[in-house]
Amino acid sequence: MSKITISTLNRMKAAGEKIAVITSYDASFTQQIEKAGMDVILVGDSLGMVVQGHESTLPVTVGDMVYHTANVMRVSERVMVVADMPFMSHGSPKQALDTAGRLMKEGGAHMVKIEGGAPQLDTVRHLTARAVPVCGHLGLMPQSIHQLGAYRVQGRGDHEGERILKDAVGLQAAGAQMLVLECVPALLAEEISKALDIPVIGIGAGVDTDGQVLVLYDMLGITLHGTPSFVHDFLAGAGSIQGALAAYVKAVKAGEFPASEHTFT
Repeated sequence: MSKITISTLNRMKAAGEKIAVITSYDASFTQQIEKAGMDVILVGDSLGMVVQGHESTLPVTVGDMVYHTANVMRVSERVMVVADMPFMSHGSPKQALDTAGRLMKEGGAHMVKIEGGAPQLDTVRHLTARAVPVCGHLGLMPQSIHQLGAYRVQGRGDHEGERILKDAVGLQAAGAQMLVLECVPALLAEEISKALDIPVIGIGAGVDTDGQVLVLYDMLGITLHGTPSFVHDFLAGAGSIQGALAAYVKAVKAGEFPASEHTFT
């Protein structure tokens, strides 16, 4: 089977074929993920919580991200791999380019993900003008947890929803080639997905985005900080990790996940 690229994902969006995304941080899980037929792996800074045991993603370093991305890339053969730009690693366009360079050259990532809307547009333009593929991230942004005060739904209310939609359009215009929407009302996520030409991947954003992403440890029921309400435990009843991953891919592709109980209004 041919390697998945951003062109593959664009074709999938155009055809209405759902995109299955999962996080991974090491070689062993990546090998299982590949076998399950996943489309994209996100090497998320969520590793700070699920692997390192921190209370947030903020302590994760660029070195951590390079290390874990390289672990994934050593065995990855087919999936597209996206690496998070960690907290305080993209404060200026120059710093962001240095960070992205390490994630792609040392880690081997195919794309980098950056949190934030309007304040990040110049950085996104700077990166994409220099051949760095960028995935945006809007809605709940874990790197902004101390500003938000809690992990809660974003985009409720007309004003906040319009701001997120405007940021999404702005990121696409700046050159972003994919977008993650986290913890936003399902109707807003659907509106944004239809408004953009680029693939929109949801997490706690309803079933009408172009694809879904979950943190690997969450969907296996292995959590240190409690299971988010938008997560389904795919390991329960699956019999094996491979079975859980395959069940997740199948549910995403069929539009069966997320169900109403995993969705915000």
